[in-house]
Amino acid sequence: MDHLDDKELLDMFKSGNPDYAFNLIMRKYQQNIYWHVRRLLIDHDDSNDVVQNVFLKVWENLDDFRGDAKMYTWLYRIATNEALSFLKKKQKRFFIPLVDVEESLANKLESDQYFKGDEIQKKLQKAILKLPEKQRIIFNLRYFDEMKYDDMSEILGTSTGALKASYHIAAKKIEEFLKSG
Repeated sequence: MDHLDDKELLDMFKSGNPDYAFNLIMRKYQQNIYWHVRRLLIDHDDSNDVVQNVFLKVWENLDDFRGDAKMYTWLYRIATNEALSFLKKKQKRFFIPLVDVEESLANKLESDQYFKGDEIQKKLQKAILKLPEKQRIIFNLRYFDEMKYDDMSEILGTSTGALKASYHIAAKKIEEFLKSG
């Protein structure tokens, strides 16, 4: 059953076997969604909480999903919005400017027991955290998820030309950061 495509999973969900279909959807996408969220939030526990919220929203809204977009771009859009909402709530809760939130994330990266990367990967993550929010998302989707610009456009509601330009600028900023350290 793991070989079912998204349309078949959606049909199964809508035609009377929603629990099983949803379980298959979660198994298919949970890891990718987790890492997408994790790259934005850095913290493992926060990421787990947000991913739970993502799949709760998916469960609540899957019946209304018509399949106009690809399921994975729809999931990534929900995940991106949930992660950004989480960051904004955190910023408001502690009355801290966004720059300090990013600094806090960089500090969390240093003490994260779940981070398995070497010093170069840690430095790359810190460089990514220096990017403006939208550039950070675009860079992560393209670099780590190897997502096509057309799919990113569906997720972020931005033209492919603007996405390409943002990715190029983000890559240049990261390169500068890595050279300077």
